[in-house]
Amino acid sequence: MGSSSTDSAAPSPPFLAVFRAHAAADGTMPFARFMELALYHPEVGYYRREHPRVGYAPGTDFYTASTSGPVFGELVATACAKRLRDAGRDPAAHTFVEIGAENPAGVLAGVKHPFAQAITLRLGQPLTLAGDCVVFSNELFDAQPCVRTAFRDGQWRELGVRERDGRLEEVELGAFEDTSQTLAPEGYRFDRSLAATQLAGQLTAQPWHGLFVAFDYGKTLRQLTTETSAGTVRAYYRHTQSNDLLARPGEQDLTCHICWDWLEAALARQGFTGVVLDSQESFFIRQAGEYIAAASAADAAHLTRRKLSLLQLLHPGQMGQKFQVLHALR
Repeated sequence: MGSSSTDSAAPSPPFLAVFRAHAAADGTMPFARFMELALYHPEVGYYRREHPRVGYAPGTDFYTASTSGPVFGELVATACAKRLRDAGRDPAAHTFVEIGAENPAGVLAGVKHPFAQAITLRLGQPLTLAGDCVVFSNELFDAQPCVRTAFRDGQWRELGVRERDGRLEEVELGAFEDTSQTLAPEGYRFDRSLAATQLAGQLTAQPWHGLFVAFDYGKTLRQLTTETSAGTVRAYYRHTQSNDLLARPGEQDLTCHICWDWLEAALARQGFTGVVLDSQESFFIRQAGEYIAAASAADAAHLTRRKLSLLQLLHPGQMGQKFQVLHALR
């Protein structure tokens, strides 16, 4: 059933060895475990390999808001500072902490900002947070392993991966307990961002106070269970989106839309208030409107790189509506 890796994008021998070492006795594993190995295994994981992933250079696979240069960092610094000041808090008393930074220097590298300091926590570093902080992430949660399920014969069933003769294929594992009792048409797929929700809980359970800001893409629970019948997991390789999720594991990116309702609930459980979900466009216009106005006025007579970056980040047809921003205070 479902998809399988093609001969031209078959798993590498090192990945197959890892897969076999972690598979069950029948040669299968849940998709979430496969995605975890494909992205984060210390030897063959996509995010563990030292190679360029982000940008427009040959060999890269995708671009993010940070690809637009310092403008994104300037917008983030301005918006976060305003959000704190509007709540009666001093940005200078807060440490800006970027979680899962793709760039070791972080989004505020070379950017003048009002915070006490700016630090980055990369993959594998301890997530230790305390004191007054701005906890920021950009496309962190969509890169967490997800549980794939399909609705068949009146119940949700978990999907997995198995190896057969050196190739990977999708397999149905068994019934999945859906506590929400959600019903769907036969064959409907729901990719559940459970690890992303757990990560949000892990970050917010620590003894820090301040501002939580997550830039990412996701949907509401209603949308995920009514509008995305084929699921939302996607692969990215050389700037091409694909549904061939089992191809070249460890060499292509895998992402899953997060469930905003679940992240909002995770924040509320840990005492966050003023939880707001905005489009990226709306967040920046509301929280960094003065910066945008000043930059637009300064570049009014010319089509500058900064103006092009603003257009890319704010226009609804580009990143403005594709990405959302979840922000809250504690």
